[in-house]
Amino acid sequence: MISLDALAMTDEPRFHVCSIGNAIVDVLTEAPETAVEEFGLNKGSMTLIDEDRANYLTSVMLKRVEESGGSAGNTAVGLAGLGARSAYIGKVRKDVMGMAFSESMRRSNVYFHTTMAESGPSTARCLIFVTPDHQRTMNTYLGACVQLTPHDIDPEIIENSSVTYLEGYLWDLEEAKAAFRKAIKIAHASGRKVALSLSDPFCVQRYRHEFRDLIENNVDILFANSDEISTLYECEYEQAREKLRGKVEIAALTMGVKGSEIVTSSATIPCPIIPIKNRVDTTGAGDFFAAGFLYGLVQERDLQSCAILGSASAAAVIQVFGARLSSQDLAWVKSVA
Repeated sequence: MISLDALAMTDEPRFHVCSIGNAIVDVLTEAPETAVEEFGLNKGSMTLIDEDRANYLTSVMLKRVEESGGSAGNTAVGLAGLGARSAYIGKVRKDVMGMAFSESMRRSNVYFHTTMAESGPSTARCLIFVTPDHQRTMNTYLGACVQLTPHDIDPEIIENSSVTYLEGYLWDLEEAKAAFRKAIKIAHASGRKVALSLSDPFCVQRYRHEFRDLIENNVDILFANSDEISTLYECEYEQAREKLRGKVEIAALTMGVKGSEIVTSSATIPCPIIPIKNRVDTTGAGDFFAAGFLYGLVQERDLQSCAILGSASAAAVIQVFGARLSSQDLAWVKSVA
């Protein structure tokens, strides 16, 4: 394997993908269906909560698994596991969870050196309740991650990444938006590609017109599911797909059990789902689809092969609790594709 120092002395980009997003510690627990009503959960969705609510929900999660994550963080880890040179930019507080997040990313071979906040809100948490039907219900305390500013965008990392991957969840505060815009400007000035994940229909609903402008003028590769793209264009999926066509170079659109479609200006490439034996937890499925697809893309595979890699990565993570894959899981992903 070529070292990063050696790569810095060649024309090859130092990183395949730099992911930017909300740096969040994922806290997962398996919960009975009764927990939805008992704890006032919004089943199957992501709900923003304050620190008091986060502390309460953490206290009722008696058996839990903690992992460094957030959407783009999961994608960064998935890319590194598949063998890509992966970097990550996100904000944590210099506290116990922040230090754990940083160490976890580095153990996963993800380059992460964003300066930690010395004061202010604590490191972000996403409290995930997984019910017996395998639905995930997310309650997110954003904490320190929303303090990401343009100052945290390291130009050297963006300039030396083939793709900069942006997480739609981060598109809330003006400073974070400015950070995105800075990263996009640097990437394009360096001849690199910009990818965006729409993340969640509620994100799209809040910022529909801003996302449309971002996509049409600044994004090369778009990741979205059928609900997100329908929300973006306020119409049924098939109509929304056609409205999107040609506005980005590549759109990777997932459709649940119907598989995925890769849309370019001139083609629609279908990809079926990868059959699975044991559906355990959907946490990270979209994140790992993006990881697999981007891994294929930077390896210069054809678009259908990229989609298969994405689907296999998503299928693998659905069959485990949490959003991390073992070396055996990753080997299986590569064997499928």
